[in-house]
Amino acid sequence: MNLYTKLQARAATNTPICVGMIGAGKFGSMFLAQAIKLPGIHIVAICDIDVGQAKSNLAYIGWPQDRYAATSLDDALKHHSTFLTDHSDLVINCPHIDIIIECTGNPVAAVAHAVAAFTAQKHVINATVEADAFCGAGLAAAAHEAGVIYSMAYGDQPALVCDLVDWARSCGFVVTAAGRGHIWKPEYRFSTPETIWDYWGLSKQQAERGRLNPKMFNAFLDGSKPSIESAAIANATGLLAPKNGLAYPSGSVDDIPNLMRPQAVGGVLEQPGMVEVVSCLDANGKQIANDIRKGVWVCIEADTDYIKHCFEEYKVVTDSTGRYMSLYKKWHLIGLELGLSVASVGIRGEATGAARYLNADVAAFAKKDLPSGSMLDGEGGFTIYGGVRPAAVSLGQNLLPLGLANQAKLKKTIQKDQPITINDVELDTTSTAYTMRQKIQKIVMFSKSFH
Repeated sequence: MNLYTKLQARAATNTPICVGMIGAGKFGSMFLAQAIKLPGIHIVAICDIDVGQAKSNLAYIGWPQDRYAATSLDDALKHHSTFLTDHSDLVINCPHIDIIIECTGNPVAAVAHAVAAFTAQKHVINATVEADAFCGAGLAAAAHEAGVIYSMAYGDQPALVCDLVDWARSCGFVVTAAGRGHIWKPEYRFSTPETIWDYWGLSKQQAERGRLNPKMFNAFLDGSKPSIESAAIANATGLLAPKNGLAYPSGSVDDIPNLMRPQAVGGVLEQPGMVEVVSCLDANGKQIANDIRKGVWVCIEADTDYIKHCFEEYKVVTDSTGRYMSLYKKWHLIGLELGLSVASVGIRGEATGAARYLNADVAAFAKKDLPSGSMLDGEGGFTIYGGVRPAAVSLGQNLLPLGLANQAKLKKTIQKDQPITINDVELDTTSTAYTMRQKIQKIVMFSKSFH
């Protein structure tokens, strides 16, 4: 609880944490809006494939032009300013940069950037959770071998959930379930970038004002992102994924203890110790009051009568049995909170969450009938959605990981709502991501029910 004090000390001694960022889209821009105000952190370089757009985003969030006018890395280091480039290797290999923040949103590119950063002895904070979902355990292992840190990005829901799970376990509680909230109806899984804003509840003007990417936001709505983030949580905490994918039970924050308990006592869980997502819409599609749509939660069990009695004495909101309660944060602030990861990694040498297992996987499913020869367009697009499954199921059925599905070409016709296997597509087998995924599958790091 003293990270800010330590950041101030780094500023006072002119020894800032030097950061390079790859990707200056929405997530990156949100962090940069805060980073300019943070002591002890120097954004040395920002890499983006569209430098002009990156400059536009910096101006839009309030950076003075002179703060990003450096003509080189040396110039940025000398004048405590920021160098913009479209060459990621320059940023990754700069000897003065301590941490690389990966926030491209491209899982294949993210894996390549992370591996290159490890080779260059850089810590990595990965905001591209899509990469973490299918290669996280391999990335964490590679970082360990290199003697550096690989971390989830605080502000993203997986890292926040991991924080809640860690709180629960460090207090001695039994974790029955953990996850996030969402807006969900079954038909949303077929949503496309053309239908997203009406479903999401934003006007086109609001979306344009926020410079929001319709494909990225559609990945949330169609269930791909909730599945990705649930997989990342499972692989970091050892919690298990539902056999048939997320159930999305409806409820308010006060309903979580009743929902997130085993089926044997009236809940939705196949067994204790699972990931799940709570919907803020009821069965009729109406908004539920006091919802957890933008937040995260953990559900715990009082495994003794004494603890149950303590819940009662301290007026804890529980389920009907008095044994299950939840702790939650109603909001997550995405990139606005990322400074906590930078401080934790740069000062304490601690990740804010990282994969330890391959417990869960996100497989690609067809959004519509897809003829042979179709080119898949990845998460949030027009062709596929992602569904979380236990990794044992995904590997056993040779299902195509969503993270490898962008620009994969179908070799056969796939019917709507059917899973796609690796044998059904032509894949680029030369990518670092593909190689790492193959390596992970040979090791297979499943946890048992670890709650």
